[in-house]
Amino acid sequence: MSQLLISVTGVEEAKLALNHGADIIDLKDPASGALGALPLPIIQAVLTLVDGKKPVSATIGDLAMQPGLISPAVNALAALNVDFIKIGFFPNDDYQAVLKVLQPMAASGIKLIAVRFAEHQYDPDLMFNLKKSGFIGVMLDTAKKNGLSLFDHYTQLQCDDFALQAKRYDLSFGLAGSLTLEHVAQAKLLKPNYIGFRGGVCVNNQRQLGLDVQKLTAVRMAL
Repeated sequence: MSQLLISVTGVEEAKLALNHGADIIDLKDPASGALGALPLPIIQAVLTLVDGKKPVSATIGDLAMQPGLISPAVNALAALNVDFIKIGFFPNDDYQAVLKVLQPMAASGIKLIAVRFAEHQYDPDLMFNLKKSGFIGVMLDTAKKNGLSLFDHYTQLQCDDFALQAKRYDLSFGLAGSLTLEHVAQAKLLKPNYIGFRGGVCVNNQRQLGLDVQKLTAVRMAL
């Protein structure tokens, strides 16, 4: 069964997510982009609250794919003992410099998740290179939060291929991207390790508003 990942903005939302069935607590700032980063003190406060009861993931922010930006952001989260660190792979002609600096971090035990965006095209070898560089997983999300979901960008064939590639390279994989309760059945067909929600479990489906307990409960039951 796929696990439920809920993105939260702080301690109060983390409490709601924990109390309503979240398997993974994900930390991000919806006001700061697709993968907006929360301040480190907030991340630490949520980690203290969760206290190892559930895995916690966090994003490094919508950073350009430059080693000098990515490396310190990853190290800062690793120092807090975040379980999984999510790195957005934004458009770039060459990811190798970033992968090169991240490889020794992954080898040291830092668990890295690459986030690919449905609106962008990627080199066919990226999944292989992620595995080679020590990433443990890959997530498919949307870069633009404009009401279009992952499934508005990816055909069923593309989704199947993404899942197949992840499994081929033994990478855990997750699905997200403006998903709502109505998308759960379609997402489950791909048998992802986890399915992520933010806007779809918020008041009025607005990702910058607070979590909606009824929507959290409905999604949990659907999984």
